[in-house]
Amino acid sequence: MKRILFSLVVFTLSFTSETHAQTTVGPDKGSLVIVGGGNVGPEIWAKFIELAGGAANANIIIVTTADEDSSIARGRSVEKETLQKMGVQQISFLHTRNPKTANTDSFVAPLKKATGIWFRGGRQWKLADAYLNTLTQKEFTNVLNRGGVIAGTSAGATIIGSFMVRGDTKGNSIMIGDHLTGFDFMHHVAIDQHHLRRNRIFDLIDVIKLHPDLLGIGIDESTAIVVQQDLFEVIGASYVAIYDIDQINGASKGPREQNSSSGPFYFLSKGQKFDLKLRKITR
Repeated sequence: MKRILFSLVVFTLSFTSETHAQTTVGPDKGSLVIVGGGNVGPEIWAKFIELAGGAANANIIIVTTADEDSSIARGRSVEKETLQKMGVQQISFLHTRNPKTANTDSFVAPLKKATGIWFRGGRQWKLADAYLNTLTQKEFTNVLNRGGVIAGTSAGATIIGSFMVRGDTKGNSIMIGDHLTGFDFMHHVAIDQHHLRRNRIFDLIDVIKLHPDLLGIGIDESTAIVVQQDLFEVIGASYVAIYDIDQINGASKGPREQNSSSGPFYFLSKGQKFDLKLRKITR
């Protein structure tokens, strides 16, 4: 009996601590720039640089781990070239496939001075295998805690959420696969990418039905959401889709008050803002 009571106390304290720590859906401090893949336009790059402290002060680390080894070996980086053209001078790269390496002080040392992190595209499960529950993941979070910015495109967008879709090692058409845990920079969120371009608009519905606590966010190519605490704004060229269980369950009942769509999801366009905690478009 004493053992059961002790376990309940430990669980309650742990749950209370976690709930208190996650006071917002987005990051408590700092910003996220989450890109749906494809061509990243100058508006998105400019916002990323601004949030990293401006071109003169930004210290950017590009994480290439999600990419194919052959692409990493070639060494050419469109991201670095673009950042340099926009005036950023302090740019470096971070890569390992070994979580033991990612858990060393020497590997994470450059992250301690970073003001911005950019996760390149590829396969999101490679990021999870290398960095989950390591010192590197802790230092990623510390970039936010210092008021910096974390950004990612394609696979680098999906890893930012708490629930990782398309994380199966057998292929990215499997929505709920053998890797499900993201970096949790946004809590209770599943992020999909290449949304309209690759005709993925219905793929998140079943995920939300199985995990109704999650908010699904589908981001099209050349489009991003800029997240600060519980608010995000859409920037870029296309659209962002929102999936929540109330919208899905109410799809046959007609439009919700906030939205003219009676379907299981709805779209936001450039300039629109969304409250992540209330799960509604802000006016």
